[in-house]
Amino acid sequence: MTQDLLKIEFSLPSADYDDGVVFLSGAIQHGWEETQATDGTTHFSTYLENHEAGREVARQIGELWPHSGIRTEESVSQDWGQSWREFFTPIECGGRFEILPPWLADAQHAEFTPIIIEPKMAFGTGHHPTTALCLTCIADLHRSGAMATGMEFLDLGTGSGILGIGLAKLGLTGLGLDIDPQAIACADENAVINNVADTFKVAVGGINSLPDDKQFQVIVANILSKPLIFMASDILRHLAPGGCLALSGILVEQAPDVIRAYLRLGLPEPVQRNEGEWCGLLWTNVVQNAEIAGS
Repeated sequence: MTQDLLKIEFSLPSADYDDGVVFLSGAIQHGWEETQATDGTTHFSTYLENHEAGREVARQIGELWPHSGIRTEESVSQDWGQSWREFFTPIECGGRFEILPPWLADAQHAEFTPIIIEPKMAFGTGHHPTTALCLTCIADLHRSGAMATGMEFLDLGTGSGILGIGLAKLGLTGLGLDIDPQAIACADENAVINNVADTFKVAVGGINSLPDDKQFQVIVANILSKPLIFMASDILRHLAPGGCLALSGILVEQAPDVIRAYLRLGLPEPVQRNEGEWCGLLWTNVVQNAEIAGS
């Protein structure tokens, strides 16, 4: 399918890097390319659909960082996938997974479990640090034996389905939920590409769409800190006793608030993994669930 695209390029000094990534994380779902110069300046590049929303993102960048040298280039009716090939590179996560586009599937490394993702305009390609953090948590759980073949998982806010696909490729069976029907269509397509459609089912809905008594041995949620805090009791109600929980989409400075929300419900301190300004939280063998479910 062809679309009118808008290529956006700009550069920020190291002092503005964190703010720039936070802005892009909220404005762009499918990722971007970063190239760092020797002086610490980071060059950002991405494609958006060439309509008002895409142009508004460019305007906001120019207003927030007038020194960024922002440049935009319109590409009429070019193929999105072809344009993305300019800077889609494989991503290794947790020493176990490798995220690849279909055109690089034959170049996968034998030591990694491949996750093939078809780039879409609106959904993640795995380049965001929070995805890598979650996949690293999943790899750690598998290596430690806390997670095993046959367990059932929930991927809450599945997006393009990367986490659910990774879990399914480790032999688990599960469900991906997202409130966006387009995300579910994208995740379903990727499940088929990765030959896990039989063990990774997807559906439109949130945590409250589940039956009250439904529980999972593994729950992963790569969302944002405020929803993770708001949904804490619901998430834990659906976590089976002795289960594992991995949360991400959290800025390091927001982590204490998220952790407190789960500590108040009886969980111990989590393992916290940081990557730049983002962090992932991991709980293993949660045993307080019976009290949570009865609260």
